[in-house]
Amino acid sequence: MKITLNKKQNSDVHFEAENANGHKVEMFNSSAPNPQAASPMELILMGLSGCSSIDIVHILKKQNLNIDDLQMEVEGFRKDTDPKVFHTIQLLVKLKGEIPPNKAFRAAKLSFEKYCSVSKMLDQTVDIQYKVELNGEKIQSS
Repeated sequence: MKITLNKKQNSDVHFEAENANGHKVEMFNSSAPNPQAASPMELILMGLSGCSSIDIVHILKKQNLNIDDLQMEVEGFRKDTDPKVFHTIQLLVKLKGEIPPNKAFRAAKLSFEKYCSVSKMLDQTVDIQYKVELNGEKIQSS
């Protein structure tokens, strides 16, 4: 896996990263006035939610379960001192569809605790907490 990063012209706080397939992501220093892109720390939260969402869909589809919708809310809490790393990340997985509640929770649990590479990398230093809602009803939390 290889990424190249370039500083945007005429800016000391705006960057663009590109993967080997040509897909680009812009980043901006969140402490700068008027950020015009996500910060690197926000991208970590996006990466965690994206990684686990891919897993959850895959696990449920493998069981021939229909997923009408999947949304995730993620909030990261950072230390007050430098480096301001995440100490806790809370996720709310919102699933819709004809899915048994135990299978919905188990899919999330398997993702966060076994399969999601981002989760497994972060859980060495971050308390990752997750809750699962199915069709608007809270079913279980970690």
